[in-house]
Amino acid sequence: MHKTTTISCLIVDDESIAREIIATHLSKIKNINVVASCSNALEAFNHISNQQIDLVFLDINMPEISGISFAKSINNHIKVIFTTAYRDYAVEGFELKAVDYLLKPISFDRLKQALDTYFDIYGNVTDANTAVHEVSNFMFVRSERKMIKIDYSSILYIESYSDYLKIHTESETIVTRETISAIEAKLPKRLFLRIHRSYIISIHFIQSFTNEHITINKQALPISRSYKKAILKQLEKF
Repeated sequence: MHKTTTISCLIVDDESIAREIIATHLSKIKNINVVASCSNALEAFNHISNQQIDLVFLDINMPEISGISFAKSINNHIKVIFTTAYRDYAVEGFELKAVDYLLKPISFDRLKQALDTYFDIYGNVTDANTAVHEVSNFMFVRSERKMIKIDYSSILYIESYSDYLKIHTESETIVTRETISAIEAKLPKRLFLRIHRSYIISIHFIQSFTNEHITINKQALPISRSYKKAILKQLEKF
């Protein structure tokens, strides 16, 4: 069954040219409705109070109320893609569970990648340009003689112990007899990273990272030498 999901968006940035660039990019993408383009957080609050908003493209550096403060104050069902000229804010963006973090100047391809990530987690459109069909946001794994449904958005990280795995979610740890390579093949590549022969992590739950470790849920997970170059290159995109 095919169906269309229309995403209602706000653009919030104190620079008019930045708002225009994002609006122009979004105008090329199906199923995106830009409800308003706001120059400050107060304007955005008014729209959120009066209309259904799904996603906000939010500048971090704004006068009076910063993007970080604004993101902390809105309902968590409204998702955020941060935009900024400063790479240093990436870690704080991850801690707020932002969908993505776009570094200005923002290209169309990079913005589309962020929307694809949003659709993978929260929508049912696999490609922000053309595809319009339902996709699974979950998988089933066998544990304790039954098949258990696990939402991708709930997975913190996956840990391998030879012939079985521990899947750590926000609420529980599920043990299943499966190889890490087999489970990796099931996971959406935009949402997860293999960082070690024994670990797969959710990009969404990254709290901080160094050249040696990625911290998720206060756990410092090692980055192996063989994965390091590719992982750091991927993380630098956010």
